[in-house]
Amino acid sequence: MKLALFVLLAAFTQAHAFPTKPVRVIVAFTPGGVTDIVARTLSAKLAERWGQPVVVENRPGAGGSLAAVAVARAPADGYTLLVHSSGYAVNAALNANLPYDPHKDLVAVAPLASQAMVLVVNPAAGFRSVAELISAAKARPDALAYGSAGIGSGGHFSAEQFRIAAGIELLHVPYKGGADAINDTAAGRLALTFNTITLALPYIRDGRLLALGVTSAQRSNLLPDVPTIAEAALAGFEFTFWNGLWAPAGTPRAIVEQIAGELRGAVAAADVRERFARLGADPMAMTPADFARFVQQEIDSAERIARISGIKAQ
Repeated sequence: MKLALFVLLAAFTQAHAFPTKPVRVIVAFTPGGVTDIVARTLSAKLAERWGQPVVVENRPGAGGSLAAVAVARAPADGYTLLVHSSGYAVNAALNANLPYDPHKDLVAVAPLASQAMVLVVNPAAGFRSVAELISAAKARPDALAYGSAGIGSGGHFSAEQFRIAAGIELLHVPYKGGADAINDTAAGRLALTFNTITLALPYIRDGRLLALGVTSAQRSNLLPDVPTIAEAALAGFEFTFWNGLWAPAGTPRAIVEQIAGELRGAVAAADVRERFARLGADPMAMTPADFARFVQQEIDSAERIARISGIKAQ
């Protein structure tokens, strides 16, 4: 009994004192992208709350595995954290030979934000609605090509989820980035692409691309006149690109809960919500347990899409 009380007291004391030195946040992607901006916005908020520096370090590569491995191997004390995206779930679903175990080596702390994707077409293609696009694809299986940022990317999985839900066949053309898929759709070399709203928005505004639907459950504040795919044609359809925070497995539960609580406060701040709105991002808030369940659901969904579509790790 005394030992148990001592352990609980030690855990409380450790959490209460956290942090007493700089915290390092390793981002799995390059600077300037949505995941990086979200990470830097919230890291600045945590630094204000903690009175300690929160240093953001970008470590892109291998689909996020380089960053994940670095954090998984770090001391489990809360001072090294990982910011990853929905790619964390995709990697777990596609690759059984990752250099880390996404189920055992890292612990889910909190979600950060989610972003809808947008289905865009070349105006010259003649599609003016999601329903028209689906009808054309059913009439000509595999005749319509879509581009994505690469195999396993958000654009790839959102398009495959759409294809499965609509019962159509499309030809996938993977690129090395979303910008290439956008450019080739605008040039007429592709019929459509699913991409981030922020990347597609300039093309939509100047008329080079036509937005048919967004993948979120609600309309985007950046494209209020564009229907959701669910309301346009496929009831219940939803796909979002999201970001989250993980810590090394074994990090004291009290510290995990503290960080998660601080993040819930940070995403509720008016200035954070305003900046996220400019990105087309919606703040997310969950307990660590709820986030862990959410991540597992996302892994299960990615496994289903991969199995039906025959997607393999590259």
